[in-house]
This record gives sequence, structure tokens and C-alpha cells, in this order.
Amino acid sequence: MPRYRLVLEYGGTPFVGWQRQDNGPSVQAALEEAIFRFCQERVTVTASGRTDAGVHALGQVVHFDLAKEPPAERVREALNYHLQPDPVAVLVADVASPEFHARLSATSRAYLYRILNRRPPPTVERNRVWHVQAPLDAEAMHHAAQALVGHHDFTTFRASLCQAKSAEKTLDRLDISRAGEEIHVNARARSFLHHQVRNMVGTLRLAGEGKWNRADVENALAARNRSRGGPTAPPDGLYLVEVRY
Repeated sequence: MPRYRLVLEYGGTPFVGWQRQDNGPSVQAALEEAIFRFCQERVTVTASGRTDAGVHALGQVVHFDLAKEPPAERVREALNYHLQPDPVAVLVADVASPEFHARLSATSRAYLYRILNRRPPPTVERNRVWHVQAPLDAEAMHHAAQALVGHHDFTTFRASLCQAKSAEKTLDRLDISRAGEEIHVNARARSFLHHQVRNMVGTLRLAGEGKWNRADVENALAARNRSRGGPTAPPDGLYLVEVRY
């Protein structure tokens, strides 16, 4: 029974998130249905992580097992055909070792958050960026963000419904830069808490507006209290970019 590893790209706007749920369409359900249409096998697909409703992916990694043994290239082409018209595409398909696990084998995950920082609203990029009209200082945001890099208790940046056993995480990278009208936030860690990236971005927006500085971010982190952090940024601008193994 071969184990297949896929790298997926998807637009999260029409989905309730990665995980199959009863309250709407999910990426997992779309993919599992496409697999069934392809080979008439009911499987459970495991992802590197559960993206929330509205969150996008450029490099989500998943795995599943099949009783049949179609070539990986055929799996990719067939699934892309059966996934239409959902905004989900299989970029890469290959046969992995039986020990490979999309979530447990991962050594790091990278996210990108895009902020469109201009007065006019987005049109082509609607639902793909967070539109912030007030001018933001990317350098100030980056400076404040460095207070969060390293091993910390991230309770302040953790969703109330987060199911992780511990709030301690090691944030390897949190870089912020301007690219024209956009501000890009790049974060990398072995794993993240629920809403951690969005809560960090919402907090760092305050630094970009000049309302907070690095010391304020440090104090919020040390408080270990969600109410001491900034607001949660919307899901629209968040992308799972890469998973490393």
C-alpha cells in the first residue's frame, strides 16, 4: 500500500478551513472527494497543519495511503482534473516512505502575511491581503518583531480555543519588509499556536502606526495574557508558504 505525498496550493476564501467540518466546504473534503472520484477509494488525508477559514496555502503538504498503486504523476493530473472548479491544485505528487507523516515529520513551517498598505481598497487582490489604510512603518514593525524571536511562552498570542498542550514555542524568524504598496511579514518556526501569526501581525500593526514600540511588545509577551496583545489580523492575508522535512 503506497503512501503518497502531495504539495498543494489553494485559495482559502470559499472554505471553512483545511479540516473537514459539517458547517461548510473544506479543503480536506474537496481533496478526499477528488481521490474517491479518481480511484473509488475512501481515504483520510493528513495535512502538515490545519489552516483556518479564509487562510491560503502555497505549499501545504499532505499524505494518504492507497490500496492501488497508480504512478505519482497520474495521481497529480487526475486529482487536478477532479478538483475543478475548487481553487485547489496539486503542485507535486510523489511516493513517500511508509514512515513519512505530513504533520509529525515536519521540522519547520513558514508563513507569509500580506498587508496592502494604501488608501484605495484591493480589487484583484480582494480576499488575498489585509487592507490597512493608515501608513505603516515597516522598519518599526520589524524592530518590534525581533522581541518575539526565540523561545518564549506565547500565551499572549494564542487563541482562546488553542488545543496545544503548551504555549511555549521557538520562533526562528519574524521578518517584516515593504514591497511597494505591500508589507510582508515572514514567520518560520517548527510549529505555531492557533492564531499565533495573525495575533502577532495584529499586534505589530500597532508598532507600524507608531502606537506601540518594541518595549510594548516585550511587555505584552511577558504578560502571558491574550488581552494584553493587539487584535487578531484577518485570515485574508495569511499564506502557508513552505513546510520543511
